Amino acid sequence: MLIVSLMSIESEFSGNIVEAPFGSSLSERYLAYALSTIMSRSLPDVRDGLKPVHRRLLYAMRLLKLDPSTGYKKCARVVGDVIGKYHPHGDQSVYDAMVRLAQDFSVRFPLVDGQGNFGNIDGDNAAAMRYTEARLTEVAAALMEGLDDDAVDFRETYDGEEEEPIVFPGCFPNLLANGSTGIAVGMATNIPPHNVGELVDGMQLLIEARRNAELEVTTADLLKHIQGPDFPTGGKIVESRENILAAYETGRGGFRLRATWEKEELPRGLYNIIITEVPYQVQKSKLIEKIADLITDKRLPILTDVRDESAEDIRIVLEPKNRTVDEKILMDSLFKLTELEVRFSLNMNVIAMDNRPRVLSLKEVLDSFLDHQIEVLKRKSQYRLDKIMRRLEMLDGYLVAFLNLDEVIRIIREEDEVKQCLMTTFNLTDNQAEGILNMRLRSLRKLEEVELRAEHSKLEKEGRKIRSLLKSPELQWIAVGEKLVAIKDKFGQETELGKRRTRFGEAPISEAVPLEAMIEKEPITVICSKRGWIRGLKGHAKSEEVLKYKEGDEERFRFHAYTTEKIFLFATSGKIYTLGGDKLPGGRGHGEPVRLMIDMEANDEVVALLPVTPGGKMFVASSIGKGFMVEADNAIAMKKGGKQILNLPGDAVATHCFAVNGDSVAVIGENRKLLVFGLDELPTMNRGQGVALQRYKGCSMADVTIFHLAEGLTWPMGGASDRWRTETELAPWTGKRGNAGRLPPMGFPRNNKFSG
Repeated sequence: MLIVSLMSIESEFSGNIVEAPFGSSLSERYLAYALSTIMSRSLPDVRDGLKPVHRRLLYAMRLLKLDPSTGYKKCARVVGDVIGKYHPHGDQSVYDAMVRLAQDFSVRFPLVDGQGNFGNIDGDNAAAMRYTEARLTEVAAALMEGLDDDAVDFRETYDGEEEEPIVFPGCFPNLLANGSTGIAVGMATNIPPHNVGELVDGMQLLIEARRNAELEVTTADLLKHIQGPDFPTGGKIVESRENILAAYETGRGGFRLRATWEKEELPRGLYNIIITEVPYQVQKSKLIEKIADLITDKRLPILTDVRDESAEDIRIVLEPKNRTVDEKILMDSLFKLTELEVRFSLNMNVIAMDNRPRVLSLKEVLDSFLDHQIEVLKRKSQYRLDKIMRRLEMLDGYLVAFLNLDEVIRIIREEDEVKQCLMTTFNLTDNQAEGILNMRLRSLRKLEEVELRAEHSKLEKEGRKIRSLLKSPELQWIAVGEKLVAIKDKFGQETELGKRRTRFGEAPISEAVPLEAMIEKEPITVICSKRGWIRGLKGHAKSEEVLKYKEGDEERFRFHAYTTEKIFLFATSGKIYTLGGDKLPGGRGHGEPVRLMIDMEANDEVVALLPVTPGGKMFVASSIGKGFMVEADNAIAMKKGGKQILNLPGDAVATHCFAVNGDSVAVIGENRKLLVFGLDELPTMNRGQGVALQRYKGCSMADVTIFHLAEGLTWPMGGASDRWRTETELAPWTGKRGNAGRLPPMGFPRNNKFSG
């Protein structure tokens, strides 16, 4: 039975089957989908700045007579009309688009006046469409002004039963005023909102250039009037003018936007930080949650609390740990770790005047809008002129009737073909004759004739003015400029809606946030055993305090540090590894093998362990008696694999690494020859073998130290006593770096070590 059905289906459609390569068929269909997404969904039109769904929403509201001066209607009614007549998509997607047009924190100049719960800056959703009501705003009305004057073309809706405008004709520069965001197939758009008053000033400059061919306007000239984006949530743009200019010249770039904050003084020298404006498109609730997580995870120990005290205005309270915390360090840390600073990308990808998607510069966007307004002006003027001519035709017929009233009445009473007789007798057109026949008797009074002649004169004057306008590009630009001035007067900087909200600040210098801002500064005692087990005891332990080690192990390194400090580990391979004081295992137990924390070779041994002194220098040396100084800041290794500092030839190994503290160097070889020379003879390098410290014959270096010559050279006396000897008369052993040296003073340790 199934086989019979399949055979019948195959025979029915066999004539409609077209064989084609799968790849080409897929490409054609995907291209059609991509073009549909780009043109009919995701990218705004450069002329009115709207996507189809927004344009259809506003047009449907206009047909429902939801003007700014009328009452509200349920949003469900609007959405129903939109999806039923113009936009056959899901009702929720249409309602979401409508909600966004009503949110004053999402749209710089709202196009929908909502009544009810339309969501908030915390990210809460709007109420269902059956509960909310809406009507158009004055901005939306300005955007649609001229739809009844044949200013733009209309097209059939998807079912062919209705018509919808292809674009809106209004003189409100919506694309840049409200911005746009969208993701299409293979391309996207991201345009920030701007201040309407500034946009009008910039376009007036372009109009002046259109009227004066010798005047050339650049993007830099426009930016003297258009400062930059003006976001509905305010904030502060911290971007250099050079970057802003480059972004607007190419249509691609970005702006760093920061929250606005102020310092609130409290009693006893305390203070709080008050956030009054958050960056555009940042949800306040998630921002506060992120800051709270930083506090909980102790990633920002200089901040102890965050509170949301917002009502109608935003007020986020940040409480620093104590009065000594620098508010600038605190805020710089928050800017780097949270969305208190965001980067808004600029990508002015729009449907251009030639109906193709293209990335335009600021000047090209404004020029396109002005070209659109000129076209709208011409069409509206021609439409008005045609209406005037039709009315003048009728008035001419009425005046003929008044001048020949008796004959007109006779013809009406006596003739069978009244209309044709009137046309023949008085040389009237069909419309004129029809108008005379439709006149009421009360219109035959003398006063009506006077009014007709006054109207005729007025319309003739208006018609001559329109003809002059259509013939003169100069007058056309003047007319467009006057319309823009009216837009500025209504929505510009002098109004509550149009005053600038986003301010500008100096571009911050890219500096790393101080480590102490990220890590709570606590004293620790760093312990490392001979077998390489490392730990960090809380507090600064006393030197005589006895600690436990694994059986057969003992202490090798012990020093005081802080959790905010870096620790250098110098290995026999000549590599320096960097450990974080806060990353060391706790003091309980025996710690952890240091090899688990860094990628040290199996045959390497630890030579030295010491805290990093920012801005200081270290001395490194190898067994062949070569060494040099290296700046500590340049020796910090960012990876677990360490940083090669000392190059070692053959079987040589690194033997010494310590902080430089002195002005002289003392070096002794295994041949028991001592040499003292000035520290200034040592070079400072980032990497290398170094220079020869002392000349040897058949032996190698035993020990080296750096000291202050005025304080003398000190070494242990040896034996059971803890006495030390200091030799200040070092002239016999002082020479140039690289000399052989002389035998040390009597009593120098037999192991040839300066430190016992």
